[in-house]
Amino acid sequence: MPDNEWRATDKFAKVSPKKARLVMDMIRGRSVNEAQEILRFANKRAASFIDKVLRSAVANADVSGGVDADSLYVATASADDGTMLHRFHPGPMGRAMAIKKRRSHLQIVLRAGED
Repeated sequence: MPDNEWRATDKFAKVSPKKARLVMDMIRGRSVNEAQEILRFANKRAASFIDKVLRSAVANADVSGGVDADSLYVATASADDGTMLHRFHPGPMGRAMAIKKRRSHLQIVLRAGED
């Protein structure tokens, strides 16, 4: 990891990766302040999980590098598949129908400077 790069992850977030990727696409490549504004007004449930990860990455940059949030931008933002909880509910003719409750691993990498 380069000196001007800070990351934060949230493992096993209770949001599906497909829905989280929609929000991640909105903030990738943006400045941290602009990304926080987008997440604040995004009408998606995944935005609160991603905002938590973004704030953690900014705190990591502040503590370990002493970098101000104004000079940071979101270099990469990804939502990978996590584990699935398998639940079952009754189906027709006595069968069991599967419910897959998906989890995701959220990761944000911040870099200093402008892109």
